[in-house]
Amino acid sequence: MILASTIISPHPLMILPFVVMLLSIAFAPFIFKNHWHRFYHFISIGLGSVTVLYYLFILKDGGRLLHVGHEYVSFIALVGSLFVVAGGIHIRVKRGAKPWVNSLYLLVGAILANFIGTTGASMLMIRPWIRMNQERVKGFHIVFFIFIVSNIGGCLTPIGDPPLFLGYLKGVPFWWVFEHCWKAWLVGVLWLTAIFYFVDRRNFRLPRPGVGDPAVQGESWKFNGLSNLPFLVVIIGAIFIDKPAGLRELLMCAAATGSYFLTPRHVHEANHFTFEPIKEVAWLFLGIFATMVPALDLLEKHAGAIGITTVPQFYWGTGLLSSVLDNAPTYLNFLTVAFGLHQLTPDAPADMARMLSEPALARYLIAISISAVFFGAVTYIGNGPNFMVKSIAESSGVRCPSFFGYVGKYAVPILLPILILVAWLFLRL
Repeated sequence: MILASTIISPHPLMILPFVVMLLSIAFAPFIFKNHWHRFYHFISIGLGSVTVLYYLFILKDGGRLLHVGHEYVSFIALVGSLFVVAGGIHIRVKRGAKPWVNSLYLLVGAILANFIGTTGASMLMIRPWIRMNQERVKGFHIVFFIFIVSNIGGCLTPIGDPPLFLGYLKGVPFWWVFEHCWKAWLVGVLWLTAIFYFVDRRNFRLPRPGVGDPAVQGESWKFNGLSNLPFLVVIIGAIFIDKPAGLRELLMCAAATGSYFLTPRHVHEANHFTFEPIKEVAWLFLGIFATMVPALDLLEKHAGAIGITTVPQFYWGTGLLSSVLDNAPTYLNFLTVAFGLHQLTPDAPADMARMLSEPALARYLIAISISAVFFGAVTYIGNGPNFMVKSIAESSGVRCPSFFGYVGKYAVPILLPILILVAWLFLRL
């Protein structure tokens, strides 16, 4: 039994703007290379407007748009503020990092992601990652960084990834995810790190000219801009503020503003800091957030009717949609469906307690939690930090894989077997 929903079901054809949006991101930078960066914001606005006008004048459901608009503002406030504050912290690194140093760096990033979020860890660590490998940096360095630091690493705490934070707000205890998901986290992170080590070791033996400015490289590790750490603490603390509405985003923006104006210019220059990466993310995700609404509404309205009932189906269903939709609302929708299958509601404390305490029911939540976080690494748009990392890397001169190159060359042959292994080991497929 699925709980009744107040969501108005849109026409299935209204998923087409979302499909076009995804195809534009995938193909346009390759086909229209000289024009994409001049017109991508117009494409995003145009496609998003189709959905907005449909909901306003056909479905007459402006409340749904206000809800999504608030989610978008919260998303941009978080990733934007972390982008600015992390851009004010410069980590001077040694050039020519060896494969074992790179592997250790990724492991540290996976752990750190649980304390400052995958977005915070990604923004703090991506620029040093590029600099320490500047003489031989390749696309796979960026891909494995996205896999480990920007996604799977953040599976242990609600701070780590937005879906888990939404679960925390619904009543999932703070350490519940760590208790039930740490083994899957360990398998995912260690396997990916091991694969990276052997790929990087082969690349290390054949160094080629890379990217970056040797003038900003140091011969020892050193941190500049640590005065930004209090701003980082403010942003992380603001995540847990729910009321009054708008205070969380206001604090984040205030922290970012203070960080930007108080950071010495030489630190920003050393990081090659510009607003272009966050500008691209803001425009593209504006279109994504708008056009994905019909897809999410259709899912919530009809998930039970299409036969999503077993734990494996929840794992793969949540995962496949988290790879192309925002994984936070996908998590919530599948969570609602899982509760509804057992005549429960996630908003009732007693029902939440039952879901968490009964092993057969808890497996649904475990599957949804792992899947929403892990599958966010399958595409560039599966999780907020992914596209930002790609944008920063490209602005630094790194040649990153295309959308389908990322999926076909890395996500399918490398990540997919690990996703299958995790499901088999911990969900008893």
